[in-house]
Amino acid sequence: MTTLDSLARAGFFHKESARDPYTSVEYNLGFTVEHYRLDLTYNVEPNRLQGEATLHLRVGDEPLDKLTVDLAGAMVARRVSAKGAHVAKFRQSNGKLRVSFGDELAAGAELDLVIRYGGTPRPLRTAWGEIGWEETESGSLVASQPCGAPSWFPCDDTPSAKAPYDIIITADSPFTVVSNGKLVSRKRFGSMTRWHYRTAHPMATYLATVMVGEFTEMKLGPDTRAWTPADLQSQVREAFAQQQEMLDFFAQTYGDYPFNDYQVVVTEDELEIPLEAQGLSIFGANHTNGSYERLIAHELSHQWFGNSLGLAAWRDIWLNEGFACYSEWLWGEHSGGPTAHEAARSHYDVLARKKEDILVADPGTRAMFDDRVYKRGALTLHALRRQLADAPFFQAVRAYVAASQHGTVTPEDFIRELHSVAEDAGVAPADIDATLAAWLDETALPHFPA
Repeated sequence: MTTLDSLARAGFFHKESARDPYTSVEYNLGFTVEHYRLDLTYNVEPNRLQGEATLHLRVGDEPLDKLTVDLAGAMVARRVSAKGAHVAKFRQSNGKLRVSFGDELAAGAELDLVIRYGGTPRPLRTAWGEIGWEETESGSLVASQPCGAPSWFPCDDTPSAKAPYDIIITADSPFTVVSNGKLVSRKRFGSMTRWHYRTAHPMATYLATVMVGEFTEMKLGPDTRAWTPADLQSQVREAFAQQQEMLDFFAQTYGDYPFNDYQVVVTEDELEIPLEAQGLSIFGANHTNGSYERLIAHELSHQWFGNSLGLAAWRDIWLNEGFACYSEWLWGEHSGGPTAHEAARSHYDVLARKKEDILVADPGTRAMFDDRVYKRGALTLHALRRQLADAPFFQAVRAYVAASQHGTVTPEDFIRELHSVAEDAGVAPADIDATLAAWLDETALPHFPA
């Protein structure tokens, strides 16, 4: 897995500044989180979240006498202790929980940092609007990309820091709780029910979610299901009727589905866009009218590109969104719509009418979610496919997915697989590099890959 030290050596950031250049979040250096256990209680009506987070930490290559984790001010840390170390003091300020130890922790040492905290969770105000934990008409949802996870739990909130989770939420019994991973147990205690979810694979903090609402479970296929308000069941069944077929198609195209199953949660609220999490996606009631098939395909494909293959750094978001948009075009062709080449041509013509001032390889904070990054990322993939031909291109994609499954990636990981098939395809690796440079490293729009 990519570490912050390796990213610093690769030039992604300078350790002297020690801030994520996209989110401006100060890095938490000197340790890795190897497991999260969140044992929380949520009272829906007052929107009150409290409980205990246990972070199993491993100290890095140098001794450590203090550390920081990310925690928003609305979530107040009341007690901090450690199993395997003595906590001398802690304080909370500016989105950070700062912990000092009584004795220096040896390099490589392991400990459990236990944080009791609580408050009224609310989304964080960021350059991209409000993200994180938010109330809905009858419960709550969490959508944290890229840096909203501290709105509800203490964490190392950087995309390269992946870890497995146990997420335990006790909530008012009329409500259903849906979270990442497999439901390990569900137990009712008086007026409350305790839901315990466990992930089988490491997860980035921004992909952790908790959905609380009045949901009904609906099977959509052997590997996929939906949670929906009862009055939307028929609409959801129709809108998501092809989801299992999509999953099977992407598994054939990219490699086996990387998680246990795939869930969608449909809220009774309207949402501007669907929201991505690991092993599930979140849609609004407005997405059930049958006209959002491409977005259903888009969010599902993120389980490969973004969730299994996580980003080492946000500047490479085109790897996530380019593949997700290209998946829309591939599914459209597979299901009888325009070919991927026709879709690429159509989106290219739209891009040609827009301002050409985005560097896809490093779009910056304000432009990282710009649709031009998404579409030029997808067109980059189409240009490579046209250059290599179908069989070598998809062979490289499948090798890329397999090599970095449940880890983190940089463009170099994908380029390595492209180079490995180039010679057999009669293409020089230098020509692959030239195609990538034209689409990713220049603001001007290249010629369409005809």
